[in-house]
Amino acid sequence: MTLRSLLRWPASYPLALVIALMALVPVGVLFGLASDEAQLFDAHNLKVLTNTLLLMVFTVLGSILIGVPLALLTAYVQMPWRRLWLILLAAPLAIPSYIGAFTLYAAFGRGGEIENLLGLPMPAMDGLVGATIVMILYSYPFVMLTTRASLLSLDASLVNAARTLGMSLGVSLWRVVLPRVATGIAAGGLLVALYTLSDFGTPAIMRLDTFTRVIFVEYNAFGLSQAAMLSLQLLVIVGLVLFLESRVRGSRERPGRHLTIWPGRGQRLVIALSVVPILVLAIVLPLAVFGIWLAREGTEGFEFSYAWNSVHASLLAAIFAVILAVPVAHAAIAGRAGRLMERMTYFGFGVPGIVMGTALVYVGLQLPFLYQTLGLLVLAYVLRFLPLAVGSVRSTAEGLDPSLVKAARVLGASPREAFQRVTLPLTVRGMVAGAALVFLEAMRELPATLMLGPTGFETLATYLWRVYEAGYFGRAAIPGLLLVLMSALGLALMLSGERRAEFDVTETPHS
Repeated sequence: MTLRSLLRWPASYPLALVIALMALVPVGVLFGLASDEAQLFDAHNLKVLTNTLLLMVFTVLGSILIGVPLALLTAYVQMPWRRLWLILLAAPLAIPSYIGAFTLYAAFGRGGEIENLLGLPMPAMDGLVGATIVMILYSYPFVMLTTRASLLSLDASLVNAARTLGMSLGVSLWRVVLPRVATGIAAGGLLVALYTLSDFGTPAIMRLDTFTRVIFVEYNAFGLSQAAMLSLQLLVIVGLVLFLESRVRGSRERPGRHLTIWPGRGQRLVIALSVVPILVLAIVLPLAVFGIWLAREGTEGFEFSYAWNSVHASLLAAIFAVILAVPVAHAAIAGRAGRLMERMTYFGFGVPGIVMGTALVYVGLQLPFLYQTLGLLVLAYVLRFLPLAVGSVRSTAEGLDPSLVKAARVLGASPREAFQRVTLPLTVRGMVAGAALVFLEAMRELPATLMLGPTGFETLATYLWRVYEAGYFGRAAIPGLLLVLMSALGLALMLSGERRAEFDVTETPHS
């Protein structure tokens, strides 16, 4: 690239390039940290690899088996209170999986809350089976929502033609509809795979040795080199899943007639009864357990400074993420090089929190003024969740009318003045939405906060983890309920636009 071409780069490119390169720092640190002394393939590592892959595969399969039928239900079946069903079935996204794991672990097994309350002996919820059940319960909405979005874009004329030719409804859905939404199912399944690979709390609580749990154990045992080697192995799997995700392309069909299924009264009852157990395990039981603990122990041991610490750190991360997202988003709109820079920032979102924490711990050790400071923790949040802000800002900026900027330039405004006085004010909505998403994800982040938080700096997530380790389960009620409330706000933000668009489609006349 010549100097002349560099001078023609948009003004946002240099800053966007620096920000994009920051997202690659954790991987470079891990390569430097992993020494030859670290064990690459020993018996224990192979067991960890097997557990991780089994958990991922079982979770993806279970999420597809649950999510696809629920997508068909919420997209096509005319049930009473359809919007309420959609919200309830997507609601597990509002509960961090480690909270679900914590409450289900405490509810089941000998001496669990169910046995204490009802006198019914229950099997234990732990190990690979327990972790798989928990991960399926809190990740199937990814498959449901991506598949549902694909279903709502299909033209029902082919299904009607199949029915005319004598196919039953079930056969026509299987042979005509599902093949056309395979990319939506695959996209949801890959999101589930990424979520499972990056999750730390559920395997740790269920005592299943996966990469995330063993990395944390090695870190606590001062085996930073071995933790880095395990982190790199995990990143290889994550990178493969990200590559597969990038190859999935949604089908483009011209919108047409919407398929509508009217079940009978008995069929509606069967559908409701088949859905209720999922909602009970994923939502009702965790909230009930927290309610029991709250009634039993109240606010004992909890300090509201923990909530303030969570809000403070997450708010700083949201502000800095949006500031950094603006040049990256506008560079992505400006040209191909900018889009490459944007993709580089997405790498940080694919890095599990435990891996990000391992890399930045080493950075802190090399830079003592950063070690165990709030600044290092906020940096971890920003690197992990920057893509959320970039996506929101970019989607808003792409919808702007370019004639407004041209008019400002014609009236004598410089490019900087046009950006400050026209473009920036019109992208505020996307900036606020991106900041909200970063804030809510940072509130939920557990492993990076455990590893990078300043000494004595307790957040809602880390306090919940401490009471789990100490066995004081009852004290988890307040932080757990607050985290669920904050996550519910994030879910509402995510579903608001989706619900408006999709129900506009379903409310149009259909034959």
